Amino acid sequence: METDNLSPRVVLGPLVRYVDSHCATFWIETSAPTTVTVTTSNGSTVSEQTWGVHGHHYAVVAVSDLGEDELVSYEVRLDDHLVWPLPGRRAVVHPFRADGPATIAFGSCRRGDTYSEDALSRIGADALAGLGKRIHDEDPSQWPDVLVFLGDQVYADDPSPEIVDRLHARRAAGDRVAGATSDEIADEICDFEEYTWLYHESWGGEPVRELLATIPTCMILDDHDLRDDWNSSADWRRETSKEPWFDDRVIGAFSSYWVYQHLGNLSPSELASDEMYASVRSASSDLEREKLLAQFALRADREPSSARWSYHRDFGRTRLIMIDSRCSRDLNPDRRAMVDDVEWAWVRERALETDAHHILLGSSLPFLMLPGLHHIEGWNEAVAQGAWGKRFAKLGEKLRIGLDLEHWAAFGKSFGDMVSLVNDMVSSTTAPKSIVWLSGDVHCSYVAKAETDVPTSTAMYQLTMSPFRNPLELPVRVVNRLAFRRPVARALGRLARAAKVDPPDATWTTEAGPWFDNGVMSLTTHDRALELRVDHASVVDGEQTLRPTAQLALTSAGARKSRARVT
Repeated sequence: METDNLSPRVVLGPLVRYVDSHCATFWIETSAPTTVTVTTSNGSTVSEQTWGVHGHHYAVVAVSDLGEDELVSYEVRLDDHLVWPLPGRRAVVHPFRADGPATIAFGSCRRGDTYSEDALSRIGADALAGLGKRIHDEDPSQWPDVLVFLGDQVYADDPSPEIVDRLHARRAAGDRVAGATSDEIADEICDFEEYTWLYHESWGGEPVRELLATIPTCMILDDHDLRDDWNSSADWRRETSKEPWFDDRVIGAFSSYWVYQHLGNLSPSELASDEMYASVRSASSDLEREKLLAQFALRADREPSSARWSYHRDFGRTRLIMIDSRCSRDLNPDRRAMVDDVEWAWVRERALETDAHHILLGSSLPFLMLPGLHHIEGWNEAVAQGAWGKRFAKLGEKLRIGLDLEHWAAFGKSFGDMVSLVNDMVSSTTAPKSIVWLSGDVHCSYVAKAETDVPTSTAMYQLTMSPFRNPLELPVRVVNRLAFRRPVARALGRLARAAKVDPPDATWTTEAGPWFDNGVMSLTTHDRALELRVDHASVVDGEQTLRPTAQLALTSAGARKSRARVT
C-alpha cells in the first residue's frame, strides 16, 4: 500500500453509489483535505477535491464511459497515494446491461452494533455481513445489481451500547453538545459528530465495507434517522418540536443524511444540477458549509416541499421510484396524507412517464400490511379523526403513537391515491408487466399478491423485508402472526367498518411469510417474470452467513410453488 502515516487516510468508504449502464459515483470520507482520484481499468481517471464540515472531509467522484455490462476494476488514491483496494481484496464495479434483467437486493432496519458474542446473542447475525461474505466468495455474475436500503440505516434514538459509552464519555469530558443537557436524550445522538459515529460503526467493518465498495446502493430515510414515530401525527409533531433539543437533532439528522446517504442517490447529471451541492462545494470555509447545511436542514423539516428526498433510478427496463414517506407527510388533520400534494405529483409523473416493464415503488413503510393490521390502522385513523367522538379521538391518537399505527393504511387518503395511480398505470397504453412495492420498517417479512377493480394482466406484489438486523421481541411476533389469520382479519375488518371506514379499493393475499429473522430479499426482473429469493442470516462455524429460505416465481397468475423450502 503506497501510503505513510502523514498521508490523508480513508475514514469511511469508498462506497459505490449510483451506477447505470455507463457511469458510476464513488463516495468517500477522508481524515484530512485531499484530492480523491478514481482510476478504472478501462482508462477513466477522475479527481475531486474534498470539502469539509464539522471536521470531516468528503468527496463524491463521478466516473463515466465505464462500458456496458463489463466488470470494471477501480483504484482510489488520496493525493496520489493508493488507499483502495486493500491487499487481497477486489475493487470492482459492474455496470448493467440497458436491456437485461436486474436483480435488486433490499431490506431495512439495521442496527450497527458490533459482532461480539453478546451482540450476536442479543440481535442475531447481520444479513449484510452474510451478503458481504457471499459476494466475496461467488462469481460476479451472481451479484445483485443494486442493494436498496429502505430506511432505518441508523438508530439515533437507540444506539449501540458501545456508542452510548462514547456519548457518556463525551458528555463527561465537558464537550459542548447541543441539546445533550436533557436527561430524556442522554443516551441518544444529538449532533452531526455523533451521527458520524453511527455511520462509521455501521458501514466501516468487514465484510460490510467490501460489500458497499462493490454493490451500488440506494437509500431512503425513516423515523429512526431522527426519532421513533417521527411525523406520525400532528400531535406528535406539536409536542416533540417544542423540546429544547429538537432543532439541534433536526440539524444533525438532516445534515448527516444529506452527506452520507442522499448525495449518493443522485446521478452524475443530478449532482451537477443540484443547487445545494453546488453551494456546499463552492463555500469559502467549513463554517459556511455548516451554516448552509443547518439552514437547509431546518427548512427541509419545516417546509417539506423545499427539499426532495424521493428519487428514481432505471435499471434497464425496470424503474425504481423511491418515495419519501416520512418527511414529506401532510399532518394537517383535515387533509392528512402520507405524501403531500407536491411530492405526490412528482411520484405520479415518474410512474406514468415511463414505458418500463417493471415499476418498483420503494417506500420505507409497507403499502399493503398484513390484513388484520391494515384494518386496525384504518379504524385507528377514523377514531383519531373523531368517528367515535372526542373522548375516543384522544385515545385513538395515543394508540396511534404508542402502537406505531402510521403506515399507508393509517393515511386513508394516500392509500386511495396509490390505488388510483396503479389503476392509471395499468390502464395506459404502456401498462407495465408488474408493479411491486418494496418496503421494510415492520420487522417482519412477507410476500403479498394484490389486485384492484381494474382488469389487468399486470402482476402486483407487496414485498416486505425487515429487518436486516434488529429482530422483533416475541410478544410482537405473536401479534403479527395473529394479524395474518383470516378470522382475526375479518373481525378487525368489522371493527373498521364500525368506525365507518370504507373497504379498501384493493384486495391482497399473503403468499409467503411472515418471517421474523434478520434477512434480505433479492428480486430479479426478467422480461415478463419476477424471481424472488429470500435469505435469512445465521452464524455457521463462527461466520455470519445467509441461508436460503424461499425462492418464488412471481407472475400475474400468482406465486407458483416455491423451488426451495419455505419456512
